[in-house]
Amino acid sequence: MSKKKDEIVSRIKELGIVAVVRTETAEQVKGVVKALLEGGVTAIEITFTVPNAVEMIRQTRNEYGNKILLGAGTVTTPSDAAAAIGAGAEYVISPNTNREIIMLCNAFDIAVMPGAMTPTEVVSAWQAGADVIKIFPAEILGPRYIKLLKAPLPNVPLMPTGGVSPANVGEWLAAGSVAVGVGSALVDKQALATGNFGIITERAREFISAIHAYRESV
Repeated sequence: MSKKKDEIVSRIKELGIVAVVRTETAEQVKGVVKALLEGGVTAIEITFTVPNAVEMIRQTRNEYGNKILLGAGTVTTPSDAAAAIGAGAEYVISPNTNREIIMLCNAFDIAVMPGAMTPTEVVSAWQAGADVIKIFPAEILGPRYIKLLKAPLPNVPLMPTGGVSPANVGEWLAAGSVAVGVGSALVDKQALATGNFGIITERAREFISAIHAYRESV
């Protein structure tokens, strides 16, 4: 891993959580990002399901600069990955493993986190040059699955996405996850619908507090 990618991945591991931002409108992204940062979650992934995702990545980067660990999520094509990188994304996350995306990110010195589920998929993604493997959908697998995967693959960094809450985030980390990806449990749909972004700030603080509590206990 290069120096630049190593720094990004190290900072994500240190934080322990990546917020997955899915909104129905581009305008909502601004409120969500501000709320997450106020709550202490600085690693934020703007997904390509957001309208005008590339422009929102660009605007977010311009507004917050190095105060944010900004990534692009739900990236399924090399062209989307290239557009996201050009807009200022520091890491690229996918629901699946696309070798062309991995190669492109490696060429641009950008951290890449493809999605995988089975041991074969995990090893394939890792051997292709991934920096972290996103275990997805983690909600149906549970923390024990991470622990079982880590037994034969201790050196492969895993980041489960889905099914993570403040109540169980310690279990995911204890199982061997380097960080967790959190969507609707953090970016609350009701908060989006009502514009009450304070709920998101409070959720962010709950997650950060739970991560700190786990780490202090071990």
